[in-house]
Amino acid sequence: MSIVRFEILTKVIELGSFTKTAKKLNMTQSAVSHAISSLETEWGVPLLIRDRRKGITLTEIGQKTLPHIREVLKRMEAINQEIALATNLETGIIRIGTFSSASSCLLPKLLAKFQKKHPKVEFKFYEGTYEEITEWLQSGIIDIGFVVKGKSNPDFDLVPLLKDKMVVAFHPEHKFLHKETVDMQDIEKEHFIMPTGMYQSHVEELFEEAQIKPSIRFEVHDCTTIANMVQEGLGVTIGPELFLKTQRNIKIRKLNLTYYREVALACSVISEASPAVKEFLMVAKNVFIEPNSTIDSQMSFN
Repeated sequence: MSIVRFEILTKVIELGSFTKTAKKLNMTQSAVSHAISSLETEWGVPLLIRDRRKGITLTEIGQKTLPHIREVLKRMEAINQEIALATNLETGIIRIGTFSSASSCLLPKLLAKFQKKHPKVEFKFYEGTYEEITEWLQSGIIDIGFVVKGKSNPDFDLVPLLKDKMVVAFHPEHKFLHKETVDMQDIEKEHFIMPTGMYQSHVEELFEEAQIKPSIRFEVHDCTTIANMVQEGLGVTIGPELFLKTQRNIKIRKLNLTYYREVALACSVISEASPAVKEFLMVAKNVFIEPNSTIDSQMSFN
């Protein structure tokens, strides 16, 4: 059946190996190879390029057909979930794209709430940058993704979760400890650790609004490394409260300029999502959104 071959093909692309795919799907390597070959023979076109140095890559026609294959698999998953719901047997897989602070601070609470009610639904997680999550949503690799409003495709359906305030972080013995609010002008005089990762643009916009230039001592990509450097007294930094408040041996304070990044869950089209995905988004809405918050009509689960 082509559906099985579709699943094998997408797994080969995901893992980049026939051997790993065979192990993952509990098949022989020859069976995996035969499934791909038979699909190529049936369609009369090569789908994969097998190169010992570069590994496995898609041909041009393979790149064009893969999104459609993923869409077919998503539709089949939705059909299976509808049948499962009709027979009172909940099942399915939800593929979620997430960034580091969402993984550590938002996902555990959501999963705990969801799995109490739906213990048979499985999850698969992909952690990446704002841009990668957007790309995964567009290509159908994931069903839903944590995004920051203004940093993702405006065509996605969004379920807003929370506003994450940008704060200043510093060593516990720093003079900022005795302040309730830190003025941006005071940060200009400090050795600054500039994030070069996902929230760099947020930090740069804050400095631009304050019309100052930080004294950048280090430029660091990894969030945890930045927190560790602050812990060692190597400088101060600005970042999202959601992440920084979870880090040990550093202190945070609000800034005199208020700046938020708005975290949301994104889905290509909620009305076309699987039952499990719709239910997960509903749980997220109930967990994070205040009762008097409003959601656009496109967010409807009806």
